[in-house]
Amino acid sequence: MIIMKHAQKREYKEFGKYIWRIMMILLVNLLMISIVSGVGEQAVIRLRGGTSVETLSRVGSRGDEVKQIQTKLKNWGYYKGNVDGIFGEQTKQAVINFQKKNNLTADGVAGPQTLKAMGISSSSSSSGGSSGGQGQYSSGDVDLLARVISAESRGEPYAGQVAVGAVILNRISHPSFPNTLAGVIYQPGAFSCLNDGGINAPVADSAYKAARDAINGSDPSGGAIYYYNPEKSTSKWIFSRKVITTIGKHRFAI
Repeated sequence: MIIMKHAQKREYKEFGKYIWRIMMILLVNLLMISIVSGVGEQAVIRLRGGTSVETLSRVGSRGDEVKQIQTKLKNWGYYKGNVDGIFGEQTKQAVINFQKKNNLTADGVAGPQTLKAMGISSSSSSSGGSSGGQGQYSSGDVDLLARVISAESRGEPYAGQVAVGAVILNRISHPSFPNTLAGVIYQPGAFSCLNDGGINAPVADSAYKAARDAINGSDPSGGAIYYYNPEKSTSKWIFSRKVITTIGKHRFAI
């Protein structure tokens, strides 16, 4: 009997140790899940062979990239909340609406294609050797954009030329405008150079460079969808728009 009691005690002790190990493993796993969830958008997982896969901006993500997303969506009329860098349900719905407008997978996750459409450079695309957004535009698109930039911003500083190109691209993503480059440029009454023939004038070399920079995500306008020269504009409505910045003789507004 004494031997049996000692054996039972050993079994109970071993069983207790086993339960303790299981509890510690579960606790560590829960802690790791919590840490990974908190890291959100910027976490990078290293796989075998050195391949890296970046997690995407989604509900629960925080940081500067989320702020960029919110700022863009707010300027374009998709997002009405605070620009706080926290990817919540309101940001998710704004992303979904943006994705639907731009024929992207409407999952509310700001992946590489969605960020590219917004003109935001993700760290995964920059580390992977991507050339930015230029791949989604043909040489004819670049030429068309450069012609408008050259005609609309002749004599303006280089930053102002890039900003004009950025406004055109920002309109593609905005729900109030057509969702193609040609659609935006040829929208009736959108650009005076189509009416006065300026679009057919010789194109400045700087305009081609400005077009490529704008396509690759440069936006000195800060997300503007309008620009105008206050010395020449006769529209009272355009003066009612909120001005983001002024570059050269152009005011850039939303």
